[in-house]
Amino acid sequence: MTPQAIAQILTGTFGGKITASLPDDRHPRVHVDAENWREIAEYLLREPAMKFDWLQCLSGVDYVADGNMCVVYDLWSFDHAHMFAVKVFTPRENPSVPSVRDLWPAADWHEREAYDMFGISFAGHPDLRRILCADDWEGYPLRKDYVFPREYHGIPASVELDWQQQPDYPKGPA
Repeated sequence: MTPQAIAQILTGTFGGKITASLPDDRHPRVHVDAENWREIAEYLLREPAMKFDWLQCLSGVDYVADGNMCVVYDLWSFDHAHMFAVKVFTPRENPSVPSVRDLWPAADWHEREAYDMFGISFAGHPDLRRILCADDWEGYPLRKDYVFPREYHGIPASVELDWQQQPDYPKGPA
C-alpha cells in the first residue's frame, strides 16, 4: 500500500484525531496527539489492510520552541511490505504518551531510552526506568535546554578545550 493510501485510510477512519497528514514527505507520516495514540496504534497493528507488525524505531524529539515533545514511530509490515510513520505530540511540561510495549515488544527498551534521554513518560509501561544514565542522574540529556553538569559524584565532566593549543599536543612530523 502506498503512503498516500495509508494516510487516506487513517484520515478517513480517525478524522480529526489525525492532526496532520504528510504522505508525500520524504518521511511519510501522520501526526496525532498523545491522547489518541493508543487507539490508532492498535488499528495500525490489527487492521488486516495495515498490519504494521514491526516497530522499526521509536525516537524522541524536543520541540522546545513550540513547547512540545514528540515520539516518532517508524512502522513496517512484513506481510504487505509497506512502511509508514506516526509522530505523537505531547506537551513538553509533563510529557506522557501511552505505552505500546504490549503491541510491539521492541518498544520496551526504546520507550525506556526516550524516558531516560527526554523525560517522556510512557503510561502503562511495566518497567519505566533509566536505561543509559545512572539512576540518580539529574535531568534529561537530549532536551535542547539541558545543561551538562560540570561533575558527577566528584568526577569531573569533560570540558571543551582547544586541544591543538595544549603544550603536549604534537605539532607535526618531528
